[in-house]
Amino acid sequence: VKISGGISNLSFGFRGVMKIRESIHSVFLQHAILESGMDVGIVNAHEMLHISELEDDIKVACENLVFNKSEDSTDVMLELTKREKARKEALKNGGGAVEEKKTSWRDLEVIKRLEHALINGISQYIDKDVEEARQKAERPLHIIEGPLMDGMNIIGDLFGAGKMFLPQVIKSARVMKKAVAYLIPYMEKEKIAKLIAEGKDPEDFDENDDSNFAGKVLMATVKGDVHDIGKNIVAVVLGCNNYKVYDIGVMCSCEKILEKAKEYDVDVIGLSGLITPSLDEMVVVAKEMSKAGFKQPLLIGGATTSKMHTAVKISPNFFTVEHPVIHVLDASRSVTVVSSLLSELKEEYVTDIQEEYDEMREDYYAGLEDRYFLTFDQAKEQKLKIDFDATPPAPTPKTIGVTVAEASLEDIVPYIDWNPFFQTWELRGRYPNRGYPKIFNDEAVGGEAKKLFADAQALMKEIIANKSMYLKGVVGLFPANRTDDGEDVMIYASEEDREAGKVLDTFCMLRQQAEKESDDPYLSQSDFIAPAGYKDHLGMFAVSCFGCDKLVEKYESEHDDYNKIMSQALADRFVEAFAEYLHRVIRTDMWGYAKDESLTEEDLLKIKYDGIRPAPGYPSQPDHTEKTTMWNVIKAEELAGIELSDSLSMMPAASVSALVFAHPESSYFAVGQIGKDQVESYAERKKMELPRCERWLSPILNYERD
Repeated sequence: VKISGGISNLSFGFRGVMKIRESIHSVFLQHAILESGMDVGIVNAHEMLHISELEDDIKVACENLVFNKSEDSTDVMLELTKREKARKEALKNGGGAVEEKKTSWRDLEVIKRLEHALINGISQYIDKDVEEARQKAERPLHIIEGPLMDGMNIIGDLFGAGKMFLPQVIKSARVMKKAVAYLIPYMEKEKIAKLIAEGKDPEDFDENDDSNFAGKVLMATVKGDVHDIGKNIVAVVLGCNNYKVYDIGVMCSCEKILEKAKEYDVDVIGLSGLITPSLDEMVVVAKEMSKAGFKQPLLIGGATTSKMHTAVKISPNFFTVEHPVIHVLDASRSVTVVSSLLSELKEEYVTDIQEEYDEMREDYYAGLEDRYFLTFDQAKEQKLKIDFDATPPAPTPKTIGVTVAEASLEDIVPYIDWNPFFQTWELRGRYPNRGYPKIFNDEAVGGEAKKLFADAQALMKEIIANKSMYLKGVVGLFPANRTDDGEDVMIYASEEDREAGKVLDTFCMLRQQAEKESDDPYLSQSDFIAPAGYKDHLGMFAVSCFGCDKLVEKYESEHDDYNKIMSQALADRFVEAFAEYLHRVIRTDMWGYAKDESLTEEDLLKIKYDGIRPAPGYPSQPDHTEKTTMWNVIKAEELAGIELSDSLSMMPAASVSALVFAHPESSYFAVGQIGKDQVESYAERKKMELPRCERWLSPILNYERD
């Protein structure tokens, strides 16, 4: 037997008041589906409300109405309907005298108010409510162990069940942090008084007592890497599930990580990184943990990490059933992983992962044996051969040399690609509602995406008004030709220097070597630059968004993880938009090879223009050391304040750099894995020792380096 029905019939008498109707539907569906086996329902998916979104008084009234629990259930619902109609009318007329939703729960007793504030992420009244609860509680700690943890447990359950989304969890964490921060002075005072009463020295008071947590996790961004937005999100999510998180920051050396892990006596160690050199640093940490006899599980995460790299490169150096190495895809998986590692089921959980990683490693090496690579000489013979007579290089740029670039945030807002923003917050619509703005129509995440976007717009307006972030960068446009062997690109300070053969610097390139099943050429970025005898040019730029770090410090001091992470996410969007904006300025004005271009911002994001702007360290040139050449040429640190770390991560973290190629046949591609013959040639051309060169290129080597 299958049960189906048209749900709208249930609330037909309340037509015209959508909030009341959808609240009734929500309560009905919750019970009909989960408790009574309803299979199919005809609903208006766009208007649906989740049970957790209902106001408390409306939810109670709906329960009473649907189940006929009280004689006055209809009268109560009619009164709520009148209130909702009055609110809508007031809003329509521009008024605001009607009672607002945010105060409807204020009449609850204080314990329920605290739980409501946590679950709904409302920090407006938290100090007042915590103080009221403290006055009634026997001890301040009872408030944390009682209503606050009860609320956080509900949040953890909802998030784990997919009924609550990451932005909501971060807002709830903000409430929790503010509540705990308010209580800490009282708890410390209580502990000191107890020590004195016991005749002990109050100086012995341990302000870092962490015995009440489910577990202790150390988190660090590895040496040379400054990116921490993903790590921050995972730390908040773990904190929401009663784990004590010791976040020791960015650019953490292996020595610091191991030292702090011992000092805090943590149960789990988590490493994060964005740039490819971080992958090698994670291998170093794993090896050193093994040498030093560490027994904690090691978690790996970050944009450039993968399950395959973890299984092949990191796992063999440390993995045992007692202390596994596990790749964590995103924040939503972190709680499951940590709780499994600290539970009685750890051995079974770890054994399954160990078997999976062993199989992945075997498949990886078997794949290398099956995959064929051309020799470097063969790949060079089959390179892309552009006819520069038929399609000549772009005209000489209007501006040769180095130019400092600036833009206001208002100027770049239209160039923002909002898709990565929602990915940062782990909000993903399903087909056909993938991507911005279609995500707003998604049945599951659309409502939360709208709220998140509204919060982003509000903070963005505040940042623009306060000028708390600003943009700056450097552009370089230089005469250029590829070298005689066709593998690198020489640049010159001026046309006179080109004619005199006076090279300013050389950008070294890498070429594809993995055998192709088609006749496609084996590409290198050098193919897109004309040889000597042609007046070709190469562009480059480095840009940053400044001010985010100070804003992050401000929100950290206010225990506001939500706006802290929002600021970092917006800074990333600002600098990416600045890069898009600046590339357009280069094409249409500074270089001017596309001065008649009239593409929309949407077309720009779809790369419908001539030319490319690949970044050093990314697939078309996966060597980060080429940034040092760029920085020397355009003086990015001296002129714009953009620094490079030891691992060549750009600082500030919200930074973008790129080479600019103008030829219409230039295209994005991935170099992929390369052989030792090319690496030896590359190291020789760069005048770099082979072992050091191999370390920088480690992720793309098709062989195991010594």
